[in-house]
Amino acid sequence: MEIAIIGLPKSGKTTVFNALTRGKAEVGAYVPPAEEPNVGVAKVPDPRLEALDQLLHPKKKVPAEVRYVDLGILPKSLGKSEGVSGQLLAHLSKADALLHVVRAFEDERVPHIKGSINPERDVATLDLELAFSDLAIIERRLQRIETSLKAAKPHEREAFSKEQALLAKIRSALEDEMPIRDQELTEEEKKAILSYQFLTAKPLLLVFNIGEERLPQASALEQEWRTKYQGPQFQVAVLCGKLEMELSQLEDADAQEFRSELGLEEAALNRMIRLSHELLGLISFFTVVSDEIKAWTIHRETPAVKAAGKVHTDMERGFIRAEVIAFDDLVKCGSVAEARKQGLLHVEGKNYIVHDGDVITVLFNI
Repeated sequence: MEIAIIGLPKSGKTTVFNALTRGKAEVGAYVPPAEEPNVGVAKVPDPRLEALDQLLHPKKKVPAEVRYVDLGILPKSLGKSEGVSGQLLAHLSKADALLHVVRAFEDERVPHIKGSINPERDVATLDLELAFSDLAIIERRLQRIETSLKAAKPHEREAFSKEQALLAKIRSALEDEMPIRDQELTEEEKKAILSYQFLTAKPLLLVFNIGEERLPQASALEQEWRTKYQGPQFQVAVLCGKLEMELSQLEDADAQEFRSELGLEEAALNRMIRLSHELLGLISFFTVVSDEIKAWTIHRETPAVKAAGKVHTDMERGFIRAEVIAFDDLVKCGSVAEARKQGLLHVEGKNYIVHDGDVITVLFNI
């Protein structure tokens, strides 16, 4: 899973990136934009992996990972309704989801690019940028379709006309300020536009970056913004990026102690990963191979053969069957052998839908 961190300049994007990855990318009032994005990998915390480690005593345990990309390469035109293009668009297009950091903190040392703190205005500004980028892609494609239709054979015209009508419908909704993720598209239409990698079609996590003095109001603020901003493939969270960055550099026990004193229930990393999984409809399954236990992240409703391909393409190609034990059953039995003896290990074929927490052994032959 790759999540691109976006936001207007001086919103605290890199601070949040450091908080989520335990990174040490340079932050400050006058840090120039980086020529390359900051990239960091966060391990997905999962108590079930720890429990399996204690139960099975493998030599190695490997958690699932989330890749965060902090896009410091911001064009001077950002925020001026000209859309996103070039290298920035290339990075955003590859992401599975977008994390938009919205400035909601006061700091005289870091003047806002628009002269005042107004989170709602900033959300609308960046939404407009993403929409303009999608509109530009649509216009270019419609022009190419128009040219292609002139020379198209009769059997080709139907496909071009169908695509033309779909893009025109999406364009109209975008011009009415409705992002693609909010538009009522059929599953067939969603599949048809996947290759475009439209930015407003991507799941969005809106993160309001508040100052430490507003932490007592964090829950109320989050509820207020959740009420204002809602929709499919959309999540809202409130955090203090500066504080979370500082806590991420401490040992876990020390950080937890500070969080308890401040009334913070969950680390920013854990919370962002949990919300991202909910946003993308992700679950985890586990494999135990060669004395290594490993967590894997997949979409809900993934069949066993595709889950096997997540582990290795050879497993998908030569899939024979999967031996599956539910996490709770394995913990209750204490071992794979006992689960097998009690009939709790079941053998499944290619079309078995993997459940969250399944412990799977794939049998394959190539």
